[in-house]
Amino acid sequence: MRATDTRRLGRTAIALTVLGFGGSRVGNLHDPVPEDDAQQAVASAWHLGLRYFDTAPAYGGGLGEQRIGQALRSHRRDDYVLSTKVGRLAPREYDYSHDAVLRSIDESLKRLGLDRIDVALIHDIDPEHHGPDGQRRRFREAMEGAYPALNRLRRGGALGAIGVGVNSWQVCQTAAEAADFDCFLLAGRYTLLEQEPLASFLPLCQRRGIGVIVGAPYNSGILARGSVAGARHNDAEPSIEVAARTRRIEAVCARHGVSLGAAALQFPLGHPAVVSVLPGPRTAAQVEASVTWLGEPIPGALWEELKREGCLDPDAPTP
Repeated sequence: MRATDTRRLGRTAIALTVLGFGGSRVGNLHDPVPEDDAQQAVASAWHLGLRYFDTAPAYGGGLGEQRIGQALRSHRRDDYVLSTKVGRLAPREYDYSHDAVLRSIDESLKRLGLDRIDVALIHDIDPEHHGPDGQRRRFREAMEGAYPALNRLRRGGALGAIGVGVNSWQVCQTAAEAADFDCFLLAGRYTLLEQEPLASFLPLCQRRGIGVIVGAPYNSGILARGSVAGARHNDAEPSIEVAARTRRIEAVCARHGVSLGAAALQFPLGHPAVVSVLPGPRTAAQVEASVTWLGEPIPGALWEELKREGCLDPDAPTP
C-alpha cells in the first residue's frame, strides 16, 4: 500500500489519500512544536505524496490552522483535501450554535488563508470533554445548531462533506442515526488495541456509504514505540493491561518480522468503511516513518496469529 493511494470519502466525489496528515501536534496540542519543525513536517508529507490534511481551531487556539494554511498555500488548491472542525473553538471554549458555526468557518478560512474548506467536522461532542450530562446537552446543541448550519453550506456547495470528529464510536453512531453525515473522524478507537466499533458502528457506516477516517492509529504512540518507558496510550500512561496486550502484539509482530508501527497503521485500512488513517506527526521523521510503515509488506499469517492469540477480534477484516 502506498501513501498516494486514494479512497473515495463515502458518497462524495472527494478522494482522500489512505495516509493523511493529522495537524493536532503541529498545532501545539499537548506540547509545543517549533515553527520550523511544523513546516518541515507538512513539507515532508507533501513531498511523500500525502494529499489529505486535517486541522482545527482548537489546536493552539488557531495556530494549527495558520501553520497548515501557510504550508499549503503555495500548492494548487485542487491538488489536496483539507478538513477542519467547528464547535470547539479553543482548548476550553465550545459553541455548537448555528451562528457560531458559520462564524467559525469564516474565521478558519481567514487563519488558513485559503478560499475553501473541503470537509467540516463537528468537534468533540463526547463525554470525555463534557461529562455524561454535559455531553447530552452539547449533542443536542450540535444537532439543532451546528448540523443545520453545515448542511446548508453543503447544499449550497460551500462544503464538499460534513461529519463529526470525536474519540467515541458511540457518539459517532448516535450522530449517524440522528442526521445525514458523509463521514466521521474517529480518533484512537479502532486500532490494534481497540475494536469495539466492529459490533455496530462500522457495519452501519458500510451499509450507508459513510466514510470513516481513523485518527490516532498509534493510540498516542504506544503502537509506534511499543511498551517502553515513557510510552503513552491515549495521551496517558498505559494501564498494566494495555501494556501487557501491547507486548503480546509486539511478540507476534517480531515472530513475523513486521514492525509494530506497520501493523498498527495498516490494520484499520482493512475495513471497507475506513477511507484514511490519520496519524498526528510532530516532525518530518515521524511522517517518513509512517510512509515507510504503510508500504511494509505484512503476511496474512500475522493477522491470523493475532486473532488466535486473542489480540484481534476474530471478525476484524484485515488488509
